[in-house]
Amino acid sequence: MKIIFTGGGTGGHFYPIIAVAQKLNTLLQREKIANAEFIYMSTEPYDERLLYDNKIIFKQVTAGKLRTYFSLQNFIDPFKTAWGAFKALFQMFALYPDIVFSKGGFASFPALVAARFFRIPVIIHESDSAPGRVNAWAGKFAQKIAISYPEAAQYFPEGRTALTGNPIREELIRPSGKDAFKELGLEPDVPVLLVIGGSLGARKINDQMVSLAPRLVGKYQVIHQTGEANVAEVEKLVGGLLGGNPHASRYHVYGYLDNSTMKLAAEAATVVVSRAGSAIFEIAVWGIPAILIPLTGTNNDHQRKNAFAYARAGGAVVIEESNLSSSILSTEIDIFMGDSAKREKMKEAARAFARTDAAEKIAEQIVTVLLRHQASRK
Repeated sequence: MKIIFTGGGTGGHFYPIIAVAQKLNTLLQREKIANAEFIYMSTEPYDERLLYDNKIIFKQVTAGKLRTYFSLQNFIDPFKTAWGAFKALFQMFALYPDIVFSKGGFASFPALVAARFFRIPVIIHESDSAPGRVNAWAGKFAQKIAISYPEAAQYFPEGRTALTGNPIREELIRPSGKDAFKELGLEPDVPVLLVIGGSLGARKINDQMVSLAPRLVGKYQVIHQTGEANVAEVEKLVGGLLGGNPHASRYHVYGYLDNSTMKLAAEAATVVVSRAGSAIFEIAVWGIPAILIPLTGTNNDHQRKNAFAYARAGGAVVIEESNLSSSILSTEIDIFMGDSAKREKMKEAARAFARTDAAEKIAEQIVTVLLRHQASRK
């Protein structure tokens, strides 16, 4: 029994796959289904440790992006994708899985082409309020389509589409059982601002946060996830601006927040500033009032649509990137921090929006299709 997972090489695609794999392991054990083999087919492993911990084998394929702007890579990437699809055909034939679960993104295209060629059942999941190109195409032949936002239903066939929410890893849902302030070296009575820019960080948010650092540390503590590529620069700039400041130790810079640190940061946070990708669902589960700054220029403008969908649910306010300035961001932070009634109302809205059983629902559907496919092959 083999299951192939596939998805683009970002945290927004990878981590929900891990969440589904975790639930699948539990469900297969409960149903006494033995000898299940998990394979992750993508352009890169993303996090080899998490793959190993969840007994997932990595198979590499090549794929190129379809950019909406001019780039010389646009002339090369179609050949990379074609080669990746050709290679995936041979890999799929050798593995011949019972089902393919796809999170979409350019890196999932080769595996989906091969799955369609061999008529292998496909289930897809769409994290955004508007689908990317690959999921929009795969939705035409996928047996089941799981979506995170009600707004995404209009893009897929009604009879095969279900609103599940976004799969979230178990370790991010469970309480840590620790004193987050003590573990992270925070002052217990000072509000905490958590800033997360996605798995790669967000330069425009980083720039605004750096300029606000002297003003913020006078009233708040800051946990700032910058992205690994930006951490040295942010540390240097913040260090220069806060030199001699008596509250300099309140500004905590991280390149990357691992599972345990992210969970602690979430438990300590009063308010969060974030992009509007799949992190929205983690923020909702944690019940943290949010200021969302969607990335512009995304496919189908999905981050902006995500942000406003969540804001309509009552869990966040949105600052569009074109309007982002240090004064506007600072004003919104102060409004949130100074209004506990507003925060409580937003916490309730966030938790109502969150769906903690998404991974389990998708895992159940995978097992149903898996068993049906196995029976048809006998």
